[in-house]
Amino acid sequence: MTKKTLKRIIRPATPEERSRHAEIRAKVLNEFPPAPSSLPTPPGLPEKMRAARESKGLTWYAVAKLAGIPNSSTVRDIEFGKDSQLSNVQAVAKVLGLRLELVEEVV
Repeated sequence: MTKKTLKRIIRPATPEERSRHAEIRAKVLNEFPPAPSSLPTPPGLPEKMRAARESKGLTWYAVAKLAGIPNSSTVRDIEFGKDSQLSNVQAVAKVLGLRLELVEEVV
């Protein structure tokens, strides 16, 4: 049996194809919605960081890349309130347009 080589033709999609693909994506998203996060975001700093990231429409990977952090799981860990380096938290906050401040604790 001879092997056929397929020649791939790359071209921009037509407006009709784009609208058809958008409809298909919307139907699939309705049928199979994204799974909710298994871990709740703790209140305070992690919650604000997550809200800022989601409002900008960024993924963990995009934030990590913009912040110069090599691993996107670091951003996830910050949002879930896990132990993180202060320098990483500051870098993520800066990317999201947030600022960290020290305030006196009321005892």
